[in-house]
Amino acid sequence: MNFDLTEEQQVLQKTVRDFCARSIVPNAARWDREERFPAEIIAPMAELGLFGMQVAERYGGAAMKFHDYVIALEEIARADGSVGLTMASHNSLGTGHINLAGNDAQKAKYLPRLATGQVLGAWGLTESGSGSDAGAARTRAVRREVSDAGGGIRVEWVLNGSKTFITQGSVAGVYVVLASTSPQKKQKGLTAFIIERGTTGFRSGKHIEKMGLRASDTTELILEEVVVSDDQRLGEIDQGFFDTLKILDRGRIGIGAWAVGIGQAAFETARQYAKQRVQFGQAIAEFQGIQHMLADMATELEAARLLVWRAAWMQDLKVTTTRESSIAKYYAARAATRACNAAVQILGGYGYTREFPVERYLRDVKLGEIGEGTNEVQKMVIARLLLKDLQ
Repeated sequence: MNFDLTEEQQVLQKTVRDFCARSIVPNAARWDREERFPAEIIAPMAELGLFGMQVAERYGGAAMKFHDYVIALEEIARADGSVGLTMASHNSLGTGHINLAGNDAQKAKYLPRLATGQVLGAWGLTESGSGSDAGAARTRAVRREVSDAGGGIRVEWVLNGSKTFITQGSVAGVYVVLASTSPQKKQKGLTAFIIERGTTGFRSGKHIEKMGLRASDTTELILEEVVVSDDQRLGEIDQGFFDTLKILDRGRIGIGAWAVGIGQAAFETARQYAKQRVQFGQAIAEFQGIQHMLADMATELEAARLLVWRAAWMQDLKVTTTRESSIAKYYAARAATRACNAAVQILGGYGYTREFPVERYLRDVKLGEIGEGTNEVQKMVIARLLLKDLQ
């Protein structure tokens, strides 16, 4: 086992970290206060290749390893969880689904724009009554045949329904939406469709105000008699759920890296504060209670990072990582939340104010225990596979 980053990975990490120090960190608190999507950061991130890291070079991507992607994502999230979530959802979900299940024509049409940041991608699975239970989805896609001008028959799909908690919901240009094509099959009857902004009947709904990640765009999606051609069907009919499982295996690793990045930022802030804050004649870093908190934070974050890296390494080997992805995401989210909570405690009253960023870190990182499968769902997945192995 070799846990050292390659020379190329070290350059990537430093390049992204320097970019964050210049362009993201000085603005993150303001973006959070304004509760607006920072559109101005998209083009600079695209210039670094951060929106097509897993896309083949022939489609304008960087064709990097998955491990490279999580290294870069951790650095972006360390600077700002909201921007990190934009990067994660674009790469892992929207673009990732087309990259996984798209045919050659679909990849050639959509991936170049997504990989170069000309448009952002979004992914629509969750509904108001369908979160962890994908089979409860009420958005429907009905197949119909239409005669064309030449006397031939073409296939269309008519979609109706709504989605919620959609990251990039009002700012994306290309959406992947899951709809039920065989309701009687529940989650095994879902099919994915590519829908572009501006399609008749397709629009963003209510902007969702959140506890944290306020600079991440989150909205509902509304579909009213949305007609798409069969060319926009992504993957096979009724196979959307099975592709979704593969998407989430990768997405959960990304969320693990995202959580570690926020937790690392919280740890670094708390450590620096503890060395400077003087009480009872000495820096509070000299008190054993503070030292133990810092030691716990560092240990758990390092363990989380290694779990994320292991799962990413396995993805690069083209190995199924369902168990490892859930373990990495579950542990990283929990470790990062604990680290952010400890950082607020170490800063005391100042930690509870907006003068320091740790209160924002704590608000942001909580999504790690909820999004892309709650911690409780991750434990169900892990336990099911453990018991299956036993049998």
